[in-house]
Amino acid sequence: MTPAPPTLVNRVRGLVHRACSVYGGGPAMPDLLAAAARLDEPLRVAIAGRIKAGKSTLLNALVGQELAATDAGECTRVVTWYRDGHTYRVGAQLRSGRRLGLPPGPTGGAPDLQGLSADEIDHLMVDWPSPALREMTLIDTPGMDSLTTELSGRTTSTLTPDDDEGPGAVDAVVYLMRHMHATDVSFLEAFRDDPAERRPINTIGVLARADEVGHGRPGALDSAARVAGRYREDPRVRALCQTVLPVAGLLAATAATLREDEFRALGLLAAADDGVADKLLLTANRFVAAGTELDLGPARRAALLERFGLFGVRLSVQLIDSGVATTAGALSRELLHRSGLSPFREALTSRFAGRAEVLKARSALRATESVLRRYPVPAAAALMHELELVTAGAHEFAEIRLLDTLRTGALMLTDAERATAERLLGGEGVAPGTRLGPPPGSTREETLQVAQAALVQWQRRAEHPSSGRDVREACRVLVRTCEGLLLGVLENGLPLQRAVPNTGFVSNGGVATGPGRVADCS
Repeated sequence: MTPAPPTLVNRVRGLVHRACSVYGGGPAMPDLLAAAARLDEPLRVAIAGRIKAGKSTLLNALVGQELAATDAGECTRVVTWYRDGHTYRVGAQLRSGRRLGLPPGPTGGAPDLQGLSADEIDHLMVDWPSPALREMTLIDTPGMDSLTTELSGRTTSTLTPDDDEGPGAVDAVVYLMRHMHATDVSFLEAFRDDPAERRPINTIGVLARADEVGHGRPGALDSAARVAGRYREDPRVRALCQTVLPVAGLLAATAATLREDEFRALGLLAAADDGVADKLLLTANRFVAAGTELDLGPARRAALLERFGLFGVRLSVQLIDSGVATTAGALSRELLHRSGLSPFREALTSRFAGRAEVLKARSALRATESVLRRYPVPAAAALMHELELVTAGAHEFAEIRLLDTLRTGALMLTDAERATAERLLGGEGVAPGTRLGPPPGSTREETLQVAQAALVQWQRRAEHPSSGRDVREACRVLVRTCEGLLLGVLENGLPLQRAVPNTGFVSNGGVATGPGRVADCS
């Protein structure tokens, strides 16, 4: 039996190790060792956006703990990495190369920097035991339009690759926006792996603070969903990120950390005489400054407003009053469901975690390429040739390149063909069932028919006289993808369930490896 060829990650790992042998003991070693370690670390996902877009709030919601400081002003002044750990621990990576431990301090508050200035710190590291952080290291960044050039510069240097200094520190980006401004477009255009190519595949857009899109009215989240839908269909946005999803971050973060005393306070509002709660909740100022119509003082109301926002308080009172939420746990589940966090987690699972190996391999290759170019020793030529072979020959990279090209609308395909191709390439998730899209409850034989039909479709499209050279090349990539999916169903009986949200970010399957097959992307 012929052994299966090495996976993409193992090919990249072998290349990095050979580079370490060439550069052993030299100044390039730290970068190469970091590239090797990166292949075994969780995927690095940055949360970026303009000031007060809700980055830290969304991070807290994902982790289920108030780790990142949130306030009315600009809170994130230092790039901060949140990693899975055995216990709560805070450290600082200094620009000088030293690492220092810092006092943990209270969760949800700014760390004690022990007299260090922000200029001395490259980034902070916060360890916390969390299922969400096992698959992804989340990186909180200062606002792109921060009050000082230095703060914005820290975010840019973290996220945007620089040919002279090697790749950026992250593999993928979640970009928060309240509306699509010119600043947002400029940043998304800058975040690319190659100056000549945009990479929407490693970016997800979030219409953050979704409850504010509809000005806190009862249908605010529906309004936000419609706006996000328009962004998803906008060709300019499609060329810059995979998708755009609405998330009410404050609602999600509060739902994840809802306390019993808060539920009781909201219950008092819901049980008030007719009209009292409605009058209090007309505006935020009225809610805080009103008199003592209820056994709920102004300070307590202010605390509720800070935790839930006006929309969250209104929604919570409505859910309790209608009997939908009769306990704190039930209210937490309802708020979480309405916040949009679950679809966002599912997108992280299917679109990032499912492709983690490919994204990390690409980052490690960029780091190695940067070393080879900066230190052109004689043996580097052979390594550069091998690197180019890996980059050009890996079908996973071909899929990503084609998926990006499809999203820019550069290929002459029909809308139906483009939608089918994006799904097959993993644009909606890399699980085989998501790629093939068989009807729910399909048998193995029916799934085989779906895979065979897809294979024939793209074989015929490649041979059609009207297909130009670029379309034929794209069809060859799709044919190879379909062959891998078909062989996976025939030989392995691969799980074909679609990705579902869970407490962490765990992929639901990959595609079989072997000659003419797509390598495992899970």
